[in-house]
Parts: sequence; structure tokens; C-alpha cells
Amino acid sequence: MKQAFIVDAIRTPIGRYGGALSSVRTDDLGAVPLKALIARNPKVDWGALTDVLYGCANQAGEDNRNVAHMSSLLAGLPVEVPGATINRLCGSGLDALGTAARAIKAEEATLMIAGGVESMSRAPS
Repeated sequence: MKQAFIVDAIRTPIGRYGGALSSVRTDDLGAVPLKALIARNPKVDWGALTDVLYGCANQAGEDNRNVAHMSSLLAGLPVEVPGATINRLCGSGLDALGTAARAIKAEEATLMIAGGVESMSRAPS
């Protein structure tokens, strides 16, 4: 069985409900770390990504689409790179990471991006 390794990690700032990040759409927020990963790793063939997995528990209102794929498109990744959004409530981002690791270990994937994104300020009430 192959091993899975985390080779880079980045995150966005943590905001408060109704705070400074409340005007930022979830998919735009999710694109921020993807853009940073692309900029920090210029030698990576980003078209070779097997998948982008994002955890997102809300998935209501503007988050009702595939936030992982929308974020990857906004970050400039090729449209051919798939994305999947996982909802495991509070464990969504961690489940995305575990799913990516399992896919690599099972040799179903070679290069994955996994994380999570949420904006409770923008969730419908």
C-alpha cells in the first residue's frame, strides 16, 4: 500500500460571525488557499490533480452547489480537475482530508487537495 503525505498546508484567517470576512462568498474564500498553493508550488502540474475535496457543512443558499469545484475554478485550476464537497457537519474538512489520504493509499489517486470552507455569516437564517 502506498503512503499519503501532506506536502503543503495553508489556511485562511478565522473570522467571526458577521465580522470582516462576512462579505466574502464561501467559494471565493475557498479559492484563497488554492491560489496560494498554486503560487507557492509553481513546479507542480496542477492539471494532474486527481480531485479537490472540500468539507462544507452548510450547503444552503449560495453554498448549495459544489463549493470544492467552484473554488478550484475561481482559483484558476483547469475545468477538467474535478471537485467534490463533503458534508459531515463539524467533521467535514477532516473527512475530506481522510478521504483524500485513503484514495492515495488505495492507489485510486496520485495528487489531491483536501480541506474545508464555511461561512456561517452568509448562511440563510
